Parts: sequence; structure tokens; C-alpha cells
Amino acid sequence: MENKKTLLEVKDLQMHFPIESGVIIKKKVGAIRAVDGISFEVGEGETLGLVGESGCGKSTTARCVAQLHKPTAGSVFLEGNNLCTASKEDILRARMDMQMVFQDPYASLNPRMTAGNIIAEPLQIFKKRGVLNIGQKEIVEKVEGLMEKVGLSRFFRNRYPHEFSGGQRQRIGVARALALGPKIILADEPVSALDVSIQSQILNLLADFQQELNLSYLFIAHDLAVIQHISDRIAVMYLGKIMETADSLDLYKHPLHPYTEALLSAVPIPDPEIERNRHRIILTGDVPSPDTERHSCYFYDRCPKKMDKCAKSVPALVDMGGGHKVACFLHHAVSES
Repeated sequence: MENKKTLLEVKDLQMHFPIESGVIIKKKVGAIRAVDGISFEVGEGETLGLVGESGCGKSTTARCVAQLHKPTAGSVFLEGNNLCTASKEDILRARMDMQMVFQDPYASLNPRMTAGNIIAEPLQIFKKRGVLNIGQKEIVEKVEGLMEKVGLSRFFRNRYPHEFSGGQRQRIGVARALALGPKIILADEPVSALDVSIQSQILNLLADFQQELNLSYLFIAHDLAVIQHISDRIAVMYLGKIMETADSLDLYKHPLHPYTEALLSAVPIPDPEIERNRHRIILTGDVPSPDTERHSCYFYDRCPKKMDKCAKSVPALVDMGGGHKVACFLHHAVSES
């Protein structure tokens, strides 16, 4: 992230959902540690890809950053302002600079609202709050311009979500996210529910907007090919912790963490000869339950390279040089020698 001003900074973020028992008198008996202390940064005009298996805490991270979930602990700084301690009014204003594109393009759109009203809704909200000074005619013009920009005819603005295809619905979601002119978009698996051909169209659309508007993205996906295509840097997440972060090319060429190696070995290569001869790393066992506090490496139970030291403490995320960070004692020992 050299020479790029930090736009979003997350420090020691935790999100623990309480487990309660009792019908009348509720008592907390534990917690689901969905996000368990992670830190990362996103620079201006940069895309940070957040990748990992389903249930590792990626979407919860995005919702905590957007303050849709109030984090249990930690800080989320947007241009130096801590959203975790900000007032509701300050968070609302911050959302002009930070918007979200959701995974399911149908569930995230109100079926009773037309496409035009869905895209205009953020503008109407901020107009009523007195934050935006904009007339109704300007709103209509802006909505039509956004629809054309994302590849939809402006004449479709009176149609309802069920009248669009999945790809078109996601374009409406992108247009809504762009309505307020944000600086960063939190994209929570925005192409996973779409056909492969439509995925590439949406990815190219997002890339074009990044160039045109100098947008930053926190891009969440479980598809490593998608992440490689769009990301400048990648953070690999497992069981609520970040295992490794690096530049996209560096991570794919020189993965350091055993979990990253296993993930990359599962990515199909479009060359039959290479695909036949390469080694596939099969992880044994299931992902542990996130309802217990861990005092060992979070990947210990499934790691093919685990050592005695890994069972006794949690490895920190250490910079191995060039911004390539890894939470693994195998490489910490090398850096210390």
C-alpha cells in the first residue's frame, strides 16, 4: 500500500454474538466468536480482497465496518474518525463515504419499490436529513444517469426487482451504492449468486468505476480466481482471524501460511497437463466451532505442518518483508534467526 493514503483502518476488531439460555430470564452462557481480533487497512483507490471458507467471519467483518453490527471490541477508522464511538448522526454522515453491495441482489432490494426509487432512496434520506441540498428533478436525472452508467436503460426505472435478471438486479445494487458518491464500497460476495459470464461483467463494471471515480473496495469472496482478478492486496481469513496478507501477485506465487497453500491448491488451472500433475492439499477434519476461546493457533487442528509451539500460543501477524504478513510460527522462526 505504498504511497497510498489510508482511507479505512480496522484495529483489533471483535464481534462476539452471545449464546443465551432461559425462556423468561435470559442468561449468557457463551459467545460465538465470529470475528476474533483482526486488523487491516485499505488505501485510497485500492482493493483489499478478503477471502476464506464460508463461516470464517468475512461478511460479519463487512457489517461491523459498516456499523450494521456494533462490534464487541476494536476500532474502525474512516479517514481518521472512529465509527465505533461515533454518534448516530456522525455514522449517517460517514455512510455518504462508505456504501455496501450485498451478496443476494434479490433479497437486498425492496420488492415493493421500483428500480428508480431504490436507487433514489439514499438521496431522499439525506435530503430529508438536510445533509444534501438537491431537488426532485436533480434526483430523477441522477438516477437515470446512474442506471445508464451501470448498463441499464433509464426507461427501466419504473420496473420492479422481479422484472429484472440476477445480473440486472446486482447492477441496481451497484447504482444504489454509487448514488451518494462514496469513497469506499464494501462488496460482500457481490458476484457469488450470479452466472460466470455475468460475474465477469459485474467485476469489469466495478473495476471501471474504480478507475473513473478513484473508489476503494473491501471485496469479500470465497472464489480465489475472482479475488485474484480484482484485488491489489489479499487478506486470508480463517475462524475469525486473519492468517496472511500480501500483494495479490505475491500471495499467489509465494503463499506462506499452510491454510493459504491449501486454498490455492484447490483452485482449478485451465491446463489439463498441469492440473493432472499438481499436488492437491487435502485438509483433514472440520472447521472447529467458534464458540470457544482459543489459546493455540486457530488453524492448529487441521494444519499438516503443526508443531508443539503452535498448541501453546496464538501466532501474531508478522511482516516478513514487503508488506507480506503471516500468522505462523514456521516463518516467525525463520525471520528471527
